[in-house]
Amino acid sequence: MARSKLFALARTLTLAASVGAPSLAAAADLLPPPPPPPFAPPIEVGGGWYLRGDVGASIYDKTTYSSTYDYTGYADANRSYGNGLGGGGFAGVGVGYQFTPFLRGDVTGEYRYSTGLRGSEYYRGPDYDDGLGSYGNNKSTGHFDSAVVLANAYFDLGTWYGVTPFIGGGAGVAFNHVSGYGTNSTFTSPSYAYDYGHPSYGEGDDCYCQPSYAYKPVYDAHGNPVYQSQSYSKFYKSNTGTSFAWALHAGLAYNVTDAFKVELAYRYLNLGSVKTGTGSELCCSTALPAVKVKDIEAHDIKIGVRYLLGGLVAAPLPPLLPDYQPAPGPIVRKY
Repeated sequence: MARSKLFALARTLTLAASVGAPSLAAAADLLPPPPPPPFAPPIEVGGGWYLRGDVGASIYDKTTYSSTYDYTGYADANRSYGNGLGGGGFAGVGVGYQFTPFLRGDVTGEYRYSTGLRGSEYYRGPDYDDGLGSYGNNKSTGHFDSAVVLANAYFDLGTWYGVTPFIGGGAGVAFNHVSGYGTNSTFTSPSYAYDYGHPSYGEGDDCYCQPSYAYKPVYDAHGNPVYQSQSYSKFYKSNTGTSFAWALHAGLAYNVTDAFKVELAYRYLNLGSVKTGTGSELCCSTALPAVKVKDIEAHDIKIGVRYLLGGLVAAPLPPLLPDYQPAPGPIVRKY
């Protein structure tokens, strides 16, 4: 009797195992699928490239005119000059690259204009009879403008509260242009009375006196010497010349956003020199040598903007996993 009960229990356990095993396998197949792989890192577009634009105002140092200017041959001690280049403005654009967080460079092109060239010379001439001196002056005017191309490098010195101080330098070429240049000159000296006390020549109405050349200045009724002035003008052709240019920069940049920055900067810019074309006088046909304007130096205050072209964008999503279909379980036979 006990033996029969043992066989019955064994058959029951075997039947339960055969029925439960497929259910456990199916339950295992219903577990959630593994998580998808992580997204790819963002892709950078544009790198460190940026665009820039600048506008500003300029003040020029006193320029130097070459010796072919209307200076006379008198000693420098008897001459004084008042040469200058009027203030002006400029505007430019450029493209650059941010190499590291502290180093960047760009190439810029700009157009500059000035209120004009101004030159003056006052000189004391020789003394004449009775110790009366002479004097003269030359006044020149002209137009000046320039196109400048520079390659620049900057060092950003760190950022505090969105403000980045920087320094830099640049070198390039200036296409300087001068036009409408001319000089008005005046020479003032005592008037002279000729001595007609020499014997007369000819007869009747044809009689005239031969003046002597030992002349003396003319004095008015009050004993003051009488002076007279002679004026003449010179005109020069327009000309454009190239010259080496270089610059020094210092300023502050403000981060409006990560990609958009505004700059306030000072720049020293040396534009080299420029010559006029040849000149002429109204009274003469002889060509006059060109006038050279040297040491053209500008002090610029400018406002600039920079826009960084580079940025991060999300990588494309990975392909979706196929719909999960659990594997069919084993066939269960019922007894």
